[in-house]
Amino acid sequence: MVDQSPASSATPDAPRRSFVERMPPASQPYLRLMRADRPIGTWLLLIPCWWGLSLAALAGGAMNKDFWTYLFFGGLFAIGAFVMRGAGCVYNDIVDRDIDAKVSRTASRPLPSGQITLQQAWIFLVSLCLIGLLVLMQFNRTAIITGFLALALVAAYPFMKRITWWPQAWLGLTFNWGVLVGWVAVTGELNWAAVDLYIAGIFWTLGYDTIYAHQDREDDALIGVRSTARRLQNKTREWLLVFYTGMIFFTALAGLLARLGPWFYIALLFPAVHLIWQTWTLDQDKPATCLALFKANRETGLMILLALGFGQF
Repeated sequence: MVDQSPASSATPDAPRRSFVERMPPASQPYLRLMRADRPIGTWLLLIPCWWGLSLAALAGGAMNKDFWTYLFFGGLFAIGAFVMRGAGCVYNDIVDRDIDAKVSRTASRPLPSGQITLQQAWIFLVSLCLIGLLVLMQFNRTAIITGFLALALVAAYPFMKRITWWPQAWLGLTFNWGVLVGWVAVTGELNWAAVDLYIAGIFWTLGYDTIYAHQDREDDALIGVRSTARRLQNKTREWLLVFYTGMIFFTALAGLLARLGPWFYIALLFPAVHLIWQTWTLDQDKPATCLALFKANRETGLMILLALGFGQF
């Protein structure tokens, strides 16, 4: 039986003194279910939204909305990313509850450990989705439709690890959809600059989530779950170079199509170096190193965002 005492209720890769532990005891399993104690996932979902918003603001060399509108949109994306990342985690745990019970890193999660019932999880999921819908309704019609289209990707994602060695590619399609929503929230229509930045995000996710998946490589092999970590194995470092090169290339192409200034390309060197550092320092047999490098991608994403900002010069 899994120990459900407060000291052991957090999953092994969660921070030990997060704000969740200071919340009322009844709320803690729900906050852990939505991974509120691990904000990196929210960052990795939010940052592409800010990319799309920023690229659209600077495309053609002119901001077509006032500063406060962009600030308002950025805040909406932050709220939406928090609740929808949480909803995605709840849905993923509902689908994977039997698998999670067999993996040491996830066995203490609220559903497989029995801290929350399946019915409670579904009610919580619906509640989070309604909040996300309220946020999405603040944007224009095209952005609302684009946001709704992502639901098909979200619904299919938990099953990808059962049918393909590349579930990280599907996660890339899902987690970077915010690039498109951010762009159309400003422009009302898509173009190739936004699509190329979306592709860049997919390559990025392929890299960082392959690193993350190496934590569970042995457990995944025992229960038959597939991942790029298992597929690539000792060739991971070489493939990371491919993924991260693709990311930088398509980011640069997006900047070119959006007519960003020369300082964008200079600033893009910093995230490129950061990605090379990740690849060079990876030790795929050390879970703590994999987790640290995975989390370091928040800084990578923010560097890209900063480079986009420099694109106005």
